[in-house]
Order: sequence, then structure tokens, then C-alpha cells
Amino acid sequence: MNADHNVVVQVDGLHKSYGDVHALRGLDLQVKSGEILGFLGPNGAGKTTAIKIFSGFIAADKGSAKICSYDCYSESVEVQKILGYLPENNPIYPEMRVVDALKFVGAAHYLRGSALNDSIDRVVEKTQLHEVFYRQVATCSKGFRQRVGLAQALLNDPQVLLLDEPTSGLDPLQVYEMRKLITELGEQKTVIITSHVLSEVEAVASRVVMLNNGSKVIDKQMSDFEDEQLVAVQLVCNKQKLVSLCQKVSASVEHVEELPDINQCHAVVSSTVSSQQLVSQLAKAACESQIEVAMLNPQGNSLEHQFRSICNQ
Repeated sequence: MNADHNVVVQVDGLHKSYGDVHALRGLDLQVKSGEILGFLGPNGAGKTTAIKIFSGFIAADKGSAKICSYDCYSESVEVQKILGYLPENNPIYPEMRVVDALKFVGAAHYLRGSALNDSIDRVVEKTQLHEVFYRQVATCSKGFRQRVGLAQALLNDPQVLLLDEPTSGLDPLQVYEMRKLITELGEQKTVIITSHVLSEVEAVASRVVMLNNGSKVIDKQMSDFEDEQLVAVQLVCNKQKLVSLCQKVSASVEHVEELPDINQCHAVVSSTVSSQQLVSQLAKAACESQIEVAMLNPQGNSLEHQFRSICNQ
């Protein structure tokens, strides 16, 4: 049992390899009740492997993953009673009607009679499946098929919800509707959502964990990223003058590099004001100091910058 009773997902030293490919390299993670955790990372970072281990679908080579104190692999039956899982490739039998697909999964959770009917009514209302309820899955749009998969994941009223790339292949309106639904679910459940799309996680997550090459490289609250805006700066001056200029506008220098061949200095600077405001402040300060500006390029918040940096490694 975890000492902190608010921790519902406990991951310690998780390793997983596929032959010579190391998918996870000692992942440690805690997820508390009520969090919407965004799992970010480029393709191949280890996100889906971690989710498959959490769901009990595969075993780790080393380390442990527990949900509500149950081991995800050795106690997978107990875990599946409190877990909802929407895989990346939504596995729904296309020849089934939506109603039958829900009954099939409900029966797998040992729901019978009025309990099954009540659960189906609840998830159909939550995912707005009324208009396709008696339609064959194969004739439904991708958006409705994703909703059916999510409805199946919700049938057992899980405490923890795993969503692997839930908006993959959806059109903009369907993406908006899915994000809205995930946000609503996060008010009652612990949600872990994986994605390699930055805006996906930004829209719904309260906390972000970023993986790269199987290792956790970032673990922060979403608000920490939103409070920090970045601008790429290139000035015709030396490093000392650039740093001094940034100090005048209360901006922190994240990275600075002198370019002696062209007598310029390049830096990424951060501030709590918007990136557009920071550009204006830097331009004004440079003009007052009679420093020529070669570039002022807004980079957005620090999550975008760090994500791009990791993807470019």
C-alpha cells in the first residue's frame, strides 16, 4: 500500500525491451487521484509501451507498476475492475452493432441484467451515442467509433482511465468534442492520456510528463509551462550586452551563444509576460541601447520549446 493514499498509479524502475530496442529505461512515476496526466513524447518515446504495461497487456522486464496498490501484471484481474483503457488502435468488431459492442464488453466485466442496462445508458449519455446506438460499427464515422471505444472503457465506471492517442485521425470538430469529454471525465477520474501532439495535451492536461528514448525527461504541472514564455533573440553585440539587455526587461536567459564570425549573439530568453510583449520590450530596450536587432522570434511557451528540442535530438 502506498504511504500517500492520493497516489493511484505507482511506477518504479520500469524497464522494457523488444530485442535490442529499449522502449523503457527505468521509468519512475506517481499519478495522484483526480489528475489528468499528459504523456508527451516523439514517436517511439515509450508512451504506448508504458500504457500497455499499466493495462496488464504486457509485462515489464524489470520494475513494477501498480494501480490502487494492485500489480498491473500479476494482479491484472483486480486492476481491470478499476481501469478503463482505450488503445491507440481502437479494437471494435466492425460487424457488431454499437449496442451489441457495449453489451459484449459489459458482459466481460460481469455486468448482467439491470446493472448492464444502467451502465450502457450511462455511457451512451456521456459519449452521446444515441444516434448510432443501433447502427453497425463499420458504418459509423471515425469520431463515433472512437466514442464507442471510450464508452466501452467507461462501462465499469473505472477509477483510472488510460487513453492512448484518443483523437488520432479525427477531424477538428471531433477533436474538440473528444477533448471536451476528456476534460469532463477528469473531474471524476484519474486520466492518463498519451500523445505526440502538443496541443492535445495542452488542451486537457493538468500535468505533463515527457518521455524520450524510454526515459522521463520532464515532469511538471501544466501551469508551470503556461507561466513561462520564450523568445529567440539574435543581436549584433557581445554576450555581456545581450545578457544586460535581457535584465533590463526582467527576462531570464535560458541559453546564449556567441557567433564571432558575424559579430552577433544568439539566445533563448524567457519571461512571464506574453511572447509578443517580450518581443516588444526587447526591441524597445535594444533601440534605447543602440543595439542592432538581427532577430526576435516568439517561441511560445516553454513546453513547445522543450518538446521541439527533444524531437530534434
